[in-house]
Amino acid sequence: MSAAVSGRVVVVTAVHAPSAAFLADAHKSLCAQELPAGWEWRWLIQEDGTTDAVAPYVPDDDRVTFRQGRPGGPGVARTIALAHADGDYVKILDADDQLTRGALARDLAALEADPTIGWATSRALDLLPDGSTIGFPGDPGNGPVERGTVLNFWKANDFRAQVHPATLCVRRDLLLALGGWMALPASEDTGLLLALNSVSRGWFSAEVGLLYRKWEGQVTGQASHVDPGEREARMAVVEARARALVGLGWSYPGAG
Repeated sequence: MSAAVSGRVVVVTAVHAPSAAFLADAHKSLCAQELPAGWEWRWLIQEDGTTDAVAPYVPDDDRVTFRQGRPGGPGVARTIALAHADGDYVKILDADDQLTRGALARDLAALEADPTIGWATSRALDLLPDGSTIGFPGDPGNGPVERGTVLNFWKANDFRAQVHPATLCVRRDLLLALGGWMALPASEDTGLLLALNSVSRGWFSAEVGLLYRKWEGQVTGQASHVDPGEREARMAVVEARARALVGLGWSYPGAG
């Protein structure tokens, strides 16, 4: 990090061949971000695999780093990318999604203003194939998200959180302390979100921060994602981890 730069947000993206073509739109949305003076972003793109299909779509930008690794799912790809995440904050951006203008600056404003806030999220809209967007009712109010509230809402609403894990921006040290993403075939990002909410306060921005693309090939649209047996097992271990963290009594920030 150069002397002129005081802070860095590292954007982490897991990608596989079917979603690689969307990287250009994600990059465009990153380039539209305006950060406070002294701040910069870097983009770590980690392929979940070692094919020849993704590299041609990686933007030619000095701020972008592309690596590959053996396939293990998006959680594994994101977690291995943390080896090179050398910033204070880690921002999630799925390969097929787009940030809205101002999203990174709003995340930074919330996290920099209050050291008791460990992570930030924002409102998300579904981006449909025809370019239209759809929002959903039930977003929390703009402001702090207290410990345990996401877990309680998720449990009471058929395992659906009221804040979207794909909008997450988190303190790097806290993310590492929790081990990154869960070792699950899906819901690994929800598992991380609930773990974060179990140990630290968060923040929700009511302004739209993410366009969540809906398309035929996305992983969450596949039949295996809603298989009842697997879904029940995933939700059970996600909840057990979150409640175990609560039971241990550890919290962020620590007592010093």
